[in-house]
Amino acid sequence: MIDFHSHLDLYPEGLALAREVNRRNDFTLVVTTSPRAYHATSRVFSGLKNIHVAIGLHPEVAEAKASELGALIAGIKGARFVGEVGLDGSPRFRKSLELQEHIFRAVLSECSQQGGRIISIHSRGAAQRTIEALAAVGDVGVPVLHWFSGGVAELRTASRLGCWFSVGPAMLAGEKGRGLLGHMPLDRVLPETDGPFATEGGVTLKPWDAWTVCSALGEVWAMPREEVEGQLKSNLERLLVH
Repeated sequence: MIDFHSHLDLYPEGLALAREVNRRNDFTLVVTTSPRAYHATSRVFSGLKNIHVAIGLHPEVAEAKASELGALIAGIKGARFVGEVGLDGSPRFRKSLELQEHIFRAVLSECSQQGGRIISIHSRGAAQRTIEALAAVGDVGVPVLHWFSGGVAELRTASRLGCWFSVGPAMLAGEKGRGLLGHMPLDRVLPETDGPFATEGGVTLKPWDAWTVCSALGEVWAMPREEVEGQLKSNLERLLVH
């Protein structure tokens, strides 16, 4: 099982849960909200071979964590995965969009200079600006748009730029999410939860719940579940070659 976007460090009893996740999942990407959180989480989860930690600076905390930008840029050199980074143009965070974009573009530029990274990207309410930033920098590695909620035209532009997409049960519970899935290249889709923030039926999603998207993917792709599972595993293997 795979969860390509989890805030495992933010669950209650995170270390105990991480041990269970390490046993159940073949691959879990833990995205972090700041460089400081990345370093702490990396220490706590060290030795759990199926859990991988990404260095990030979440756009929702751009104002509070802007002073850590230097640490973020410095940390990218030694990190294989970058995330969660990106832009949030929703009403609550719109006022910090310029600062968010300054941080995001600096991250993308550094990823490009370091030969590319696998990047988990937040784009809520700012899909067009996120895609424009990616296009402006050029080859940054592999951008993975997590829980994409833009329009179909934006999704197609992102696909042409080489973006991947991570989708979760909460996203696919709605008609819009399933509609967007139908336009995603199936060889560039990965499962995620975005737990503990995402829920299903009022219950917090755990990292192993990401695999439940196989049913929805099978319906949209008109594929048996076994083939969906094989496709997702193949996608991850191909991604990790980068």
